[in-house]
Amino acid sequence: MAKLKLGVLISGRGSNLQALMEACAEATYPAEIVLVISNKADAVGIERAAAAGLPTLVIDHRKYPNRAEFDAEMTAALDAAGVGLVCLAGFMRLLSEEFVSHWHDRMINIHPSLLPAFKGLNVQARAIEAGARFSGCTVHYVRHEMDVGPIIVQAVVPIHADDDADSLAARILAQEHVIYPAAVKWIAEGWVRIEDERTSIDGSTPPMGILSNPSP
Repeated sequence: MAKLKLGVLISGRGSNLQALMEACAEATYPAEIVLVISNKADAVGIERAAAAGLPTLVIDHRKYPNRAEFDAEMTAALDAAGVGLVCLAGFMRLLSEEFVSHWHDRMINIHPSLLPAFKGLNVQARAIEAGARFSGCTVHYVRHEMDVGPIIVQAVVPIHADDDADSLAARILAQEHVIYPAAVKWIAEGWVRIEDERTSIDGSTPPMGILSNPSP
């Protein structure tokens, strides 16, 4: 079976890109990265991708008069590469409705909170300030609204009493690197179904244990 072709959009260090690259390096993994796009020429993730021999492209958003034209340039490049699934991996640009519509049900994102809680930025600090006992990360399909869309998979981590935003972010990031490649694998193998803006994963079973923080 042909592998699902991925286009990965980044703006920074590309740690989730690295996780996807490592997964795709496995012979049995059902997807391959065919294009990495960054809106920043100095993004570390572009260096990672180039060093691995992946096709890369820098599209500087500042050179375009509006969001729609910038997004149209990205779509043209992704379509030319035969991309079947767009993976947002720390891409720090809001996307136009035209772009999101073009890639409807073919674009996913990873967010460092348990959506729908704590959308947007600075989510780790906000979770700590709110007194939450757990946080985590979410892989979801992208919709027009920010950090909204059918949820594919989530991972949960505890918030410790001595956590700051950085320590919590590091704990969450380790789980991002696990669940993002897993979500892509499930999509590539045709296990993910969307109905009424909710997903189901063929053959999946929910965990049976109950977590409590602090433990009673």
